[in-house]
Amino acid sequence: MSWFTRLSRWGGNALLLSGWLAASAHAATTPQRGGTLTLILSSEPSTLVSLATVAQPAIAVSGKVTEGLLTYDYDLNPQPQLATSWDISPDGKTYTFHLRQGVKWHDGQPFTSADVAYSIQLLKQIHPRARSTFANVSDIKTPDALTAVFELSHPAPYLLRAFAAGETPILPKHIYDVPGGDPLKNANNNGPIGTGPYIFSEWVRGSHIVYKRNPNYWDNPKPYLDQLIVKFSPDAVVRTLALETGDADIAYRTPVALSEIARLKKEGKLGFETKGNNYSYSVASLQFNLDDKIFKDLRVRQAFSHAIDRDALVRIAYFGLATPTASPVAPGLKTFHDPSPTPYPFDLAAANRLLDEAGYPRGADGTRFSITLDYNTYDDAFRRIADFTRAALAKIGVAVTLRSSDISSHTKRVYTDRDFALALNMFANLYDPTAGVQRLYWSKNYRVGLPFSNTSHYVNPEVDRLLEAAQTENDNAKRIAQFRQFQHIVMHDAPDINLLSPQFITIYNPRVHDHSPTADGVEGNLAGVWVEPKP
Repeated sequence: MSWFTRLSRWGGNALLLSGWLAASAHAATTPQRGGTLTLILSSEPSTLVSLATVAQPAIAVSGKVTEGLLTYDYDLNPQPQLATSWDISPDGKTYTFHLRQGVKWHDGQPFTSADVAYSIQLLKQIHPRARSTFANVSDIKTPDALTAVFELSHPAPYLLRAFAAGETPILPKHIYDVPGGDPLKNANNNGPIGTGPYIFSEWVRGSHIVYKRNPNYWDNPKPYLDQLIVKFSPDAVVRTLALETGDADIAYRTPVALSEIARLKKEGKLGFETKGNNYSYSVASLQFNLDDKIFKDLRVRQAFSHAIDRDALVRIAYFGLATPTASPVAPGLKTFHDPSPTPYPFDLAAANRLLDEAGYPRGADGTRFSITLDYNTYDDAFRRIADFTRAALAKIGVAVTLRSSDISSHTKRVYTDRDFALALNMFANLYDPTAGVQRLYWSKNYRVGLPFSNTSHYVNPEVDRLLEAAQTENDNAKRIAQFRQFQHIVMHDAPDINLLSPQFITIYNPRVHDHSPTADGVEGNLAGVWVEPKP
């Protein structure tokens, strides 16, 4: 006897029951207006607009207020946002964007092509990745208020994928372009006015950020939420409890300790999603400071490379939820990733021999020299990678002191003060190596104070040539070959040790719907997210 027949015999009316089921299914799939969504992050952002940073906390909040020209589906095909359509000339040197009509900034001023032109030119000056992303953009013409024409000196085959909100925020020119003003110190960075679905309300430092629904949003009837609250905690246990108890509704980029994933999945109270993370594949790596006398010697860098067992690292530090990689190009970027094995496989004997040859014999206590490894506390996995690295290097006679700090302090120490010997970081590859990888190895992208750029101060003219050639090469086969050759060189030169590419997971309460419909997932504007009422 079927469950439906039993229910009918219990006195239920089949028609009423089917109607109830249909209504329930409809309610579960039809967006509902109202409610609050609470997003919890692993770290507090240093700014609310991703104008001059690629730090994850800032990107996570920026797009809720400050939108981009485009968004992207899971296959990175462009979709309209502030631009409704676009044209590319046959020679790849002119991009024409047709902008959305009737869009207003939150202060009531009209959004126009002048905002687009100003934003791109400003980003080129102070954004860590835009310096290379828009290097070929020589001019932006604005023939009318709703048309922006990008003129390029050379083709940029990756460019159309560069306009997501978190990556290329479109800013209000009338607020930033003021006489004597410093965009980096503009009050808008901490209390933003944008075109997005949410209006900034308050930022309680050390606690939370509140955004209210934009009633005049251009994509009516969105947004569905009344309020978006962003909380932050560097403690993975706190984030886990918040998700389990309902104090937080959603968190992304695997916000809980990896050791907890299996338990949480088994309990079945939360949802798990890997989609919406493919705009930003990442690679964790150890960067040498090549200005440090120890690491100027290639043999030392080779020895360190031989000391790291990537497969063991993935098992121990990432519970198998990552892919080992010696290349700076993530395996997820299959078109460009070079799967060739590292020239320095795990080999402790080779590591010890190289350090002997470099003139660093073991002392009476077995130690050759001591260094400090810097890492930030944004991701709990960083501590496990740091612990693993310390243990691995101890086997070749290198004593490692671990120094952790919040992401802002870490960024200042590494990129402004240059006070580090070895740093652990994770860098987003994004949608193309020109956008996400070039900045890390291009000598022209080394500048003191520029975060998440050429950390090691690596200089190789051939690498520069290959990266610059790939910026403008319209023949995809040639671009692939150029990036493969680039990877071969940097893996040999070892300005850093690339370790792994993590699998990112978004964890959410099942009453939260439509949170990751695009390639940038939770980092998008969240205009379409909606929540079922709490029972």
